[in-house]
Amino acid sequence: MAEVAVLGTGRMGAALARRFAAAGHRVTVWNRTAAGAHALAGDAPPGRIIVAASAAEAVRARDVVVAMLADGAATCEVLLDATVIDALAPGTVVCDMATSGREAALRLSGELGAAGTRFLDAPVSGSVPAVDAGTLLVMAAGEPDALEAARPVLAAVADRVVHVGPAGAGQAMKLAVNLVVHDLNAALAESLALAERSGITRSAAYDVLSQSVVAAPYVLYKKQAFLDPETPVAMSLELVAKDLRLIGAAARSAGASHRVTDAVRALVDDACAAGLAQADMAALSRFSG
Repeated sequence: MAEVAVLGTGRMGAALARRFAAAGHRVTVWNRTAAGAHALAGDAPPGRIIVAASAAEAVRARDVVVAMLADGAATCEVLLDATVIDALAPGTVVCDMATSGREAALRLSGELGAAGTRFLDAPVSGSVPAVDAGTLLVMAAGEPDALEAARPVLAAVADRVVHVGPAGAGQAMKLAVNLVVHDLNAALAESLALAERSGITRSAAYDVLSQSVVAAPYVLYKKQAFLDPETPVAMSLELVAKDLRLIGAAARSAGASHRVTDAVRALVDDACAAGLAQADMAALSRFSG
């Protein structure tokens, strides 16, 4: 059993905290908006999830600190705050499991390492249902000893943990995965629009897609969201736009092609500007542009 802190209790952070607690770890949470953290703790069995008044209080004397914050800027702001660094015990493993970008991962690795803290760049593939089922894929990057120390905690939420290299490689791999996800999402949206305008019902078209050569796992598990606009949001188009900005920057830095992704980014930006920023990414199929 480990002492675990979770910083950020949005959809994914809250799901992680619940799963860690259910696995028997002692969990302390902190969120910028305290009401979200208190609601999470109130829904858990008494004493299983404790709310800290500050990020520094949350990380003090913890074995593993998991950050699941909105973006790299927020993650660096929280984890590199002087009070947080001072509160981290020697040997603590700090895991950034969000999509923060390679630049943030390198900064975190350097500054936390200089302070004597081990850092794991560990973004994930999978959303809340995968957390709940314990089937996330973790793309871990950093020192092997940091990964081994954090592995018993990560095992509560992931059935696959792949070590992809030094810090920064995890974020690069996550962006490569999300490039396919977001480009596929846009292609699926256009496919459904073509089918519907040709007189085929959305449901019938999706049934065919689900049984065709394009039936990737994403196509299968997003079916409900594409068919029913009332399906709870799993990932908003605003977050998709954030990812696409990071992907474009990473591709430019690496000298890699990104023409298809640039076109998808323009489409997503237009959808956000039209009022769909907080809608699920499947709502792109209902945006006419």
